[in-house]
Amino acid sequence: MKRRKMKQVLIVGSGDVACRIVPWLVRRFRVCAVVRRPEECGRLRALGATPLVADLDRPESLARLAGIADYVLHCAPPPNMGNDDPRTRRLLAALTHRGSLPRRLVYISTTGVYGDCGGAWLDETRGPRPASARALRRVAAECHLRRFGRRSGCRVSVLRAPGIYDSAGRLPLARLQKGEPVLAAADDVFTNHIHADDLARLLGLTLFRGRPNRVYNASDDSVLQMGEYFDLVADAVGLPRPPRLPRAELGGRLSPLTLSFMSESRRLKNARIKRELRVRLRYPTVAAALGAGRPAVS
Repeated sequence: MKRRKMKQVLIVGSGDVACRIVPWLVRRFRVCAVVRRPEECGRLRALGATPLVADLDRPESLARLAGIADYVLHCAPPPNMGNDDPRTRRLLAALTHRGSLPRRLVYISTTGVYGDCGGAWLDETRGPRPASARALRRVAAECHLRRFGRRSGCRVSVLRAPGIYDSAGRLPLARLQKGEPVLAAADDVFTNHIHADDLARLLGLTLFRGRPNRVYNASDDSVLQMGEYFDLVADAVGLPRPPRLPRAELGGRLSPLTLSFMSESRRLKNARIKRELRVRLRYPTVAAALGAGRPAVS
């Protein structure tokens, strides 16, 4: 009897979240992972993946991606300027170059595409209203991918991720150590969160269970204002809670990027990931994750 050929997964954007799912993937698929620099290859090989050196900013380096993947995990961010995502356009052009198309593609986008919602609860039926150039670039990427899915028959699913954290490197420790202020309660905004391990698991589940041209809010069950989140982290690591200031007093004390995050407020419903992807979050709330082990302060 012939052995069934293992399907191949291509990971584009082999950062922290993608690397967390590689050990799970290599038990089920052959895994290739794109890296930009040769010195990054050892890290992927140690996880069991085959590294491919390519760069979404250099179209000539992408030819080898054509026709090699049954499934694609697209975790690469857009560039840092402009209102489009040429990296996603180049990836799609490379994947379709020889006419052998992937069957499934999962993309990690951002909940920033919703813009400011005034603290309202929202699900995936709410249309994007991006208020920043970085969110416009994500909307552009989603549009390119969903058009590709409709045109090609590839099953494209989009995970919109909020603030990604874990109990080690993805916490606002530097801001807490500097004593940077956050908004006073009267001016504060609602934020949303997902543990990096849970987002990685969602990547894997969406490969199998994601519906065609479907968007998912990849968010946990937390209902937190930004100041409450910082207080939780400060208490968990034994640092002082940040000072609270009215919005009018923050302008000269924080970077424009930080201030932009403080100008958007929304609460995400995540029923769709539970109903359709059938995920059981390992860390359903930030408080549960921080209580599972004392985070380290470097």
